[in-house]
Amino acid sequence: NGALRRRPTPCWPSQALKELEQEGGIAARHHRYQTNQRRLVAGMRELGFETLLDDALHSPIITAFYSPKADTYRFAEFYQRLKQQGCVIYPGKVSQSDCFRIGNIGEIYPQDIERLLAAVGQAMYWNQ
Repeated sequence: NGALRRRPTPCWPSQALKELEQEGGIAARHHRYQTNQRRLVAGMRELGFETLLDDALHSPIITAFYSPKADTYRFAEFYQRLKQQGCVIYPGKVSQSDCFRIGNIGEIYPQDIERLLAAVGQAMYWNQ
């Protein structure tokens, strides 16, 4: 008769809470996020990037880095090179500073941070 069948919406919050419990609770998840963020910052610094904020002000959720000072650097080009490797960064929208942001929450684990750092190293066309 053309009528749409209504299906119940899955209860995503319930699944999220189960996954949180399986991980060990809020403290364990916060620890993973914080560990990811610290490794991200250390690795990006090794590659020559500087964070927008002092370490004491960092959040385990998202981190802003100054854009490279190279005349040939363009965010769009850097973004595309990372995207081709399966990584996504975000333009800096948090200040007047020329920066970009990298999120480090969700289903992200140390091996993902290492893969991202390798991808950033390969995407740094302005150093070639």
